Amino acid sequence: MMAAAVRSGHLSACSAFAYACAMPSSEQTIYLHGPSWLAGWLSNHAGAYPHSEERMQLAIELSAINVAEGTGGPFGAVVVDMQSGRLISAGVNRVIACSASMAHAEMMAITAAQQKLGCFDLAASDTPDCALFTSCEPCAMCFGALPWSGVRHLICAARDGDARAIGFDEGPKMATWRSQLEKRGITIQTDLCRADAVDVLQDYAKRQGVIYNGRHAA
Repeated sequence: MMAAAVRSGHLSACSAFAYACAMPSSEQTIYLHGPSWLAGWLSNHAGAYPHSEERMQLAIELSAINVAEGTGGPFGAVVVDMQSGRLISAGVNRVIACSASMAHAEMMAITAAQQKLGCFDLAASDTPDCALFTSCEPCAMCFGALPWSGVRHLICAARDGDARAIGFDEGPKMATWRSQLEKRGITIQTDLCRADAVDVLQDYAKRQGVIYNGRHAA
């Protein structure tokens, strides 16, 4: 019943991510959830955002609230219908809160959009023209997820180096990551509202937020 409600669009993107995957009780469950404030944020931001700067400011606002509320890392992302400007889903970094290394803002926003639209492929013929606006360039993991997600447009604020500058390990991402995505039909825009996003990263560092990294290369 819950999954059906998600497919029909009766649940917010936050609610879509706040339930355990349906499995028999004898099997494991996977549970990812947004912070408690996200449902209210989504309700307050329902509607269309015609300009790219407005859409990016949503992602940056999410990252700033996540830091201020102490609910995760300094990263936020939204999936938006590129044509209408309608906000489809939102995500923030929840690695520590969800005990899940994959719970980056981009992954949360993409998966919430897929579940809300009821399709694993956001480029399917009956889905909107999905764009991912993210407060920081994707790390190696999130970069790898993009071709399979169906997202057709990637718009970034802060750079990879801005995240690394405060201690985050963004992983071994190839130098040609932009062209590799473009070869797969994904348009790229970088540095949109970069200064605002960097301010959030720096604020996280000043607050001595947890820098959660995996194993470094030898």
